[in-house]
Amino acid sequence: MHRSWPNNRLSRRLLVTSTAAALLATTAVAGPATAGSQVDTAVEWYDVTAAAIDTGTRPQVTSSRAWAISWLAAARALRHAPGVRAYQDAALASAVHTGLSALVPENTAALDAALATTLARIPAGTARDRGIAAGRAEASTLLAQRADDGLDPASVNPPFPTPTPAPGIWQPTPPTFTTGQQAGNRFATPFLLDRADRYRPDPPPALGSARYLADLAEVRVYGGADSTARTQAQTDTATFWLGSSLVLYTGVLRAALAQSRKPAAWRAQLVALFHVALVDTQIATSDAKYAYLRWRPVTGIQAGDDPTWTPLHTTPAHPDYPSGHNTYSGAAEQVLTALVGPRARQPFTITSPSQPGATRTYDRWRPLTDENVDARIWSGIHTRSADEVGVDLGRRVAAHALRNAHLLLG
Repeated sequence: MHRSWPNNRLSRRLLVTSTAAALLATTAVAGPATAGSQVDTAVEWYDVTAAAIDTGTRPQVTSSRAWAISWLAAARALRHAPGVRAYQDAALASAVHTGLSALVPENTAALDAALATTLARIPAGTARDRGIAAGRAEASTLLAQRADDGLDPASVNPPFPTPTPAPGIWQPTPPTFTTGQQAGNRFATPFLLDRADRYRPDPPPALGSARYLADLAEVRVYGGADSTARTQAQTDTATFWLGSSLVLYTGVLRAALAQSRKPAAWRAQLVALFHVALVDTQIATSDAKYAYLRWRPVTGIQAGDDPTWTPLHTTPAHPDYPSGHNTYSGAAEQVLTALVGPRARQPFTITSPSQPGATRTYDRWRPLTDENVDARIWSGIHTRSADEVGVDLGRRVAAHALRNAHLLLG
């Protein structure tokens, strides 16, 4: 089992970047999909996808799977006829429509209407017909291949027996004391990982160790509901990044897509590989969480000398180590850095469902990761060790996905 980063991280990063660049180079010879006032079909269907996938009714990884399948089908279909706009637009829209119609059937009517809008502006003819057929065929093939992959809601959240109470061992947390969630992710079929524990990190700091005591003390001081050490800016950061990582990063990936000057095939691959990497990351995260079953800070602090301590935000119902928010941010940063570069072409602004009305503007991907690390501590729901190890795990799984992307894209 691979337990540690290689010594030469720069070489590894260059390898990942060069591998990804070589993979996408074959489609990076034409201009962007838009010209003048023409509709950008990739962005159009990105927004259709975001609207169709209701993240409030499905586990996050199930929603990530819907993104991955639909856009991977589009990426495969767009490998053909790269210079024919009618084919490209029809193939992209038809692939995503077919995938989403199967995976979120309750939104079929809206998806049908979106497809009709797209197809109505594409000139009738052989190119459009071929594009429609290719998109449908690629999506149907992928849907069949990913059937019974263990990422449906029931498989993701099977009944999980609460472990026998013991020092350091995860227990349901207040106020709801919900049983362990997302325990089934670790048994799902990844897209590119050969096994869920391929990059499982080393165990968390030992109870009573200097690192463990420092971790818990930091959360106790800065993450408490009544903390006097936490500043308003830190509280705002914790609240902004509290919600679903999938929702929070939807605007980030959209900015990378909309700002790209690459052709449609490359842009579809960007969206597809982002979500393929994130599905595999969430599987690896579940593996590590339920392998180590490390208790949450609220449990450790209350078991010590502060039984009335409560966190700023409600603790999610699964173990502490590693932090899922930070495996997500680490993987997202890795994909965007390798395929787009370390910064966006232009500053972009995102919103947060957990802090309505607030916006944050960035021009690089790394600050989002850094904020996620601190945010979970200031929320009182993760230790710094869980956050930092989470970032590393996400980066490593994403790097694996990029190195092996040719197995999915051809």
